[in-house]
Amino acid sequence: MSTINSASDVLAGLSSTTKTSTASTTTDSTSSSSSSSLGKNDFLQLLVTQLNNQNPLDPQDNSEFVAQLAQFSQVEGIQNLNTSVDSITSSFQSSQALQASSLVGRSVIAETSKAVVDTTAGITGAVKLPADGSETTVSVYDSTGAVVKKISLGAQEAGNVSFTWDGTDDSGTALASGTYTFKATSTIDDTKTALSTYMPATVNSVTLGQDGEEMTLNLAGMGSVKLSQVQVIGQ
Repeated sequence: MSTINSASDVLAGLSSTTKTSTASTTTDSTSSSSSSSLGKNDFLQLLVTQLNNQNPLDPQDNSEFVAQLAQFSQVEGIQNLNTSVDSITSSFQSSQALQASSLVGRSVIAETSKAVVDTTAGITGAVKLPADGSETTVSVYDSTGAVVKKISLGAQEAGNVSFTWDGTDDSGTALASGTYTFKATSTIDDTKTALSTYMPATVNSVTLGQDGEEMTLNLAGMGSVKLSQVQVIGQ
């Protein structure tokens, strides 16, 4: 009778057994090679084999036996945890898909510098000041990059500040509808500082995040923005 006193001896024995069975049974070989890690059943098989082949004159130490049982419980717990995490991930993806479908076609106000403007109706946006500022200005650029309007907001306190553009240039001439770019600045602590702008847009479609990534909203004429960049969700 062979004697096995350690897990390494058991692994060696199992490896030899696997090689023998491979020569006679192709199906068992495929099943064995498909697993790249030991599971709780493999661990239990190792433990039982070790007990069956222990040296009667030098039996398994009780403390080592208890330690291996604890390891077996730990392996089983990790597998159960993985199953629970997979279930939570699946539920999160389903919830994300439901949320995404409800956003399509709705109006949002997001952190972006571009907006599709119907110049007959004008547009209202907002700038965010991190601190009190003076000489706050919003410049409107057309598709060629030329400045068509400068909107002076004067001195403003920290926070969100709304502005409205009526769709005309500096001379009061109505401009064609289309995509325009808005850039805001303010003098804060004697330094001219660029500000974030928030503009309205319609959600055309939604791209679901993969592997825990954030959902992305695809806005009409404005490209894509992360959901965290959306400040307001309207009707």
